[in-house]
Amino acid sequence: MDEFVNRTPASHVFFSQRLRLHFIDWGNADAPGLVMVHGIHDHCRTWDQLAADLVDNFHVVAPDLRGHGDSEWLRGSSYQYLDYVYDLHQLISQARLAPVTLVGHSMGGAIAALFTGIYPELVRQLVVIEGIGMWQEMQPPVAPAERVREWIEATRALAARQPRRYRDLSEAYQRMQQANPQLSADRALHLTIHGSNQNEDGTFSWKYDNYTHNFSSASLSTEDTIELWRRIDCPTLIINAENGLPHRIGQDGTAAYFTHGQTTVIEGAGHWTYHDQPEQVAGLLRDFLQS
Repeated sequence: MDEFVNRTPASHVFFSQRLRLHFIDWGNADAPGLVMVHGIHDHCRTWDQLAADLVDNFHVVAPDLRGHGDSEWLRGSSYQYLDYVYDLHQLISQARLAPVTLVGHSMGGAIAALFTGIYPELVRQLVVIEGIGMWQEMQPPVAPAERVREWIEATRALAARQPRRYRDLSEAYQRMQQANPQLSADRALHLTIHGSNQNEDGTFSWKYDNYTHNFSSASLSTEDTIELWRRIDCPTLIINAENGLPHRIGQDGTAAYFTHGQTTVIEGAGHWTYHDQPEQVAGLLRDFLQS
């Protein structure tokens, strides 16, 4: 069994584009700021083990992205990367965390990298774990009209999609274990407890908006993304997994766009790298951040 945390983080809210967004703060406010950005369909408590390992040396803060965890969901709009970047800027600015260290996983890694390229003066160090890379470039080209039509149809389909309901917490826990068999029993339970809400009828559902499945058809071009990556001038650690998803940052030649980047691959791990090999990832982070 894993031992998770040696202290309980404080729960807070901040506001961004009129949304009420949630974050947790591990204290140690006089230490350098460190913000941990989770991936899609995840939540801020996914970082608890790593945060507990870092809190003695950093002021660790972890937000729930809009549409996730205990943050508000959107109404009448799509989820877009640049809105996530805006929220991250609001948090760092309002909490006065700059210059900050950013640690991001999956979509959170992509957001952290974009933020660092836009505001290089605000970021001290950057860690990207299995960050989403150039997956769009690997898809067949699609004409603009077809791309927008696909987005409209996908969005219409989401209107009929209902959050899945689990009879009890045990059933949700079993689903969590099925999603990632490498999770230890207590880690899967921890993620299930903090990643689900109980519905009025007693069932449980995950804490994310189904509309986060579909991004807006308008996004940064590949050229714009590369230009932002090239603007990053802080030390950057890119961590990918031996059995991770394809087209991560650091793969497909993208490591070359990070001037001060170093890339490492964790063996025996999948996309949730810091859950599959927590000690290895924690050791890498400690060595990198202290250097």
